Amino acid sequence: MPRRRHRNHLPTRPTWRCQACGIAWPCSAAKLRLLGEYRGDRVALTVYLATLLTEASEQLTEVDPSRLTDRFLSWTRARG
Repeated sequence: MPRRRHRNHLPTRPTWRCQACGIAWPCSAAKLRLLGEYRGDRVALTVYLATLLTEASEQLTEVDPSRLTDRFLSWTRARG
């Protein structure tokens, strides 16, 4: 039986597109993985993504900063 290749949904710099699926990172698969990894610490997830947002905003100067903030951070808020 052939092994399924695990595809890492990581950002490609400087385009900030997903290495695996090619859409804007963080893609849905990356979000699910990150939520799982940071399940017990949503604040740490937000800090990590804010750091990446800073890097992305320096490289994606043509993208509206509010759209980048939404893309990187809005989905991390706990729903309740």
